[in-house]
Amino acid sequence: MRHSLLAAAITVSVAIAPQAVSAETIFGALAKAYENNSQLNSARAGVRVQNENVALAKSGYRPRIQGTGGITNSWRDAPGGSRGVTNASFGIEINQSLFDGFQTANNVRAARAGVLAERENLRNTEQNVLFDTAQAYMDVVQNRQIAALRQRNLAFLDEQVRAASARFDVGEGTRTDVEQARASRGAAQAQLEAARAAAASSAAIYRQLTGSDPSNLSAASALSKGMPRSLDSARSIAFKEHPAILVRHHLVDAGLYNVKSAEGKFLPQVGLSASVERSYTSFNQSAGGAYTGNSASIGAQVTVPIYQGGSASASVRQSKEQLGQARINTDVARDQVRAAVTSAWTQLQASRAAVAANSETLRASRLALDGVVQERDVGQRTTLDVLNAQADALTAQISLVQAQRDVVVSSYALKSAIGRLTAENLGLRVALHNPKEHFDAVKDKWYGLRTPDGR
Repeated sequence: MRHSLLAAAITVSVAIAPQAVSAETIFGALAKAYENNSQLNSARAGVRVQNENVALAKSGYRPRIQGTGGITNSWRDAPGGSRGVTNASFGIEINQSLFDGFQTANNVRAARAGVLAERENLRNTEQNVLFDTAQAYMDVVQNRQIAALRQRNLAFLDEQVRAASARFDVGEGTRTDVEQARASRGAAQAQLEAARAAAASSAAIYRQLTGSDPSNLSAASALSKGMPRSLDSARSIAFKEHPAILVRHHLVDAGLYNVKSAEGKFLPQVGLSASVERSYTSFNQSAGGAYTGNSASIGAQVTVPIYQGGSASASVRQSKEQLGQARINTDVARDQVRAAVTSAWTQLQASRAAVAANSETLRASRLALDGVVQERDVGQRTTLDVLNAQADALTAQISLVQAQRDVVVSSYALKSAIGRLTAENLGLRVALHNPKEHFDAVKDKWYGLRTPDGR
């Protein structure tokens, strides 16, 4: 009977999560995060905000039209009494810039570069959210498996306490054996509660990322499709495709156009203006009267800046420093990506090796535990030896679960580090978000207060 209980306690398949007909997969969790995650939705809103900067910049090409109107009453003393005059007028003024030192053109180019940078920032956020979700998914799977192992270990130790007490009652064991078994059972109970708490904590993080509680999660495998074959290949892909680097490239372009726009303040400005006005004047004297008149004007104006208090010069210098900082930040991003790729690659290799090593350790520890139990039964080993052997077997089981989790998470980390952890690349069954649709809807709008979605 003891052998059957022992087998039930230690023969656990650590690679299989609880199964059900409606078991959720890791790709299902990633799809939920892609559609529901608030951080990702916030980044999408940030792209829409940035898109409007193009429309704002293009407004420099367009005329400014405004209506004017006014009324005044005035009085003055005159022979025979005071004399009052009422003047009223209304009209329309139009101002059109013809040349502004290429400031508007460069502002539009800078805004477009900013839009491209924000799109890459969105892609980087998408990668981070999907990686966090994959990690949370595997944490739930791992912590639930560990809790199950702790539960089985507690059941095994309960049997050891019962067996030690029975042997003590018939004079085959000692009080020490009984207390050692009880001490191990007490520690196992505490470890089980800690494992359950860890499982609940990881489930809360999972809900934060996906918007739903984890139900029955199926086992996940490490990514293999589209993965680099060497560390050098991984670095090469990352330097070309990682959004954190591409963001910096676009910000450098925006900085260059901002410098040119600031320099445009030193060039002549040419504008065209036109106005139409209708005026009305009346006198309140008995001998007075009233008359109306119309007027119109059109003209051009050239402004040549000579000295602007140093503000234009400071703007140029500041823009150049910002451009220099953007170029340095590109190097910073490359260094960070290089480190992330190297770390993910080495962690993946180490995790695979750990799985192989822990599998062998688990096989050996199970055999050792079975042998120690048999030797204890014939009086060659003590209860403490059995407890130690069980602890070794449990440690090997938990280490294998953790190593299997690390292999999957490391594969997602490597995919993220090379810039390919996206919904499109993973083939998630979701409606892909296209930031260009909003951009096309607003980039050339001349008027309108409603957003493209009707707000």
